[in-house]
Amino acid sequence: MKKLILLFTIFWVNLSFAQQFEAGNVISEYGKTIAVPHAEIEVDTNLVYKVVFDIDRNFDPAEVNKLVETAARFLNMHEKAGVDPENMHLALVFHGSATKDVLDDTSYSEAYPETEENPNTPLFTALAKAGVELIVCGQSAAHHNVDPENVHKDIKYALSAMTALVQLQAEDYQLIKF
Repeated sequence: MKKLILLFTIFWVNLSFAQQFEAGNVISEYGKTIAVPHAEIEVDTNLVYKVVFDIDRNFDPAEVNKLVETAARFLNMHEKAGVDPENMHLALVFHGSATKDVLDDTSYSEAYPETEENPNTPLFTALAKAGVELIVCGQSAAHHNVDPENVHKDIKYALSAMTALVQLQAEDYQLIKF
């Protein structure tokens, strides 16, 4: 019995010191983060962050694309670290299997009959409101039969993902590829 109490106490103490994910200030519904007070690489709060996320795959169609949520996490954690949101310029480039993630709710549920709506829609709206560019590859869209009339209202078309990625990097955007 003493061992059980000791194990329970250790477990309880560990839980009480465990860090909690917290909502952000830029996009509160998505991209929760954890504070890292012991970080040895300091965040440069004076830097203008220009970042392009290469979104080339999707996951469970009933859930928000984890790669898209990473952009919300980037905004939230850097704002909490002291970076002015005006100094964060983000773009997401969709291609490959992630192309269908840009569909509007009706078209998404047609593509994925097990869903009633596109779970990414509210996140796209929040990202666009925060000034994030949402770009889809025109080549992938054609390949996946994604019609421009059937995508989220904030999605822009590029000739290709390659074109968008090269042009954004030529404009000093840094590529994040997971």
